[in-house]
Amino acid sequence: MLLYLLRHAEAEALSSSGLDADRALTGAGQKRMKAVGRAIARMEPGFDAVLVSPLLRAKETAGFVTSACRFEGEAVVTESLLPGSDPELLLEELSASEWRTVLLVGHEPHLGRLFGRLVSGRRETEVPMRKASLAVFEVHGHLGPDRAELKSYLPARLLERL
Repeated sequence: MLLYLLRHAEAEALSSSGLDADRALTGAGQKRMKAVGRAIARMEPGFDAVLVSPLLRAKETAGFVTSACRFEGEAVVTESLLPGSDPELLLEELSASEWRTVLLVGHEPHLGRLFGRLVSGRRETEVPMRKASLAVFEVHGHLGPDRAELKSYLPARLLERL
């Protein structure tokens, strides 16, 4: 399985509703994601599935990528990508699937904990991801310890140049 981990782009500090879940991407975040989405599309990932956090900024981020990649399916909204979720819940969800290439769009600190778990096999390892950055892992066999290989980590500034 190929796992693409994408952190959402820059979001507004406060939504008009005052709810964190309603924070939208800023104009700069939208501009960045247009470029990042095009760069990801050039990689021709051929996503089988797109999983996204229920928070607005993650949904908007995913929208730029799915549009650029011409993803024809529906993004799966999952609470296992919320910022405070345990990465093990997401790994269980992925293990139960038959997907081969999956885009995961979420937040810190969750993605950093997932990244750390994938590279080290340990729950306590965390590798924070910058906004709009992309990490690609190849998972060999099931999603257990020592089964994931980091193929690339691309910060937004580099993606924008691709």
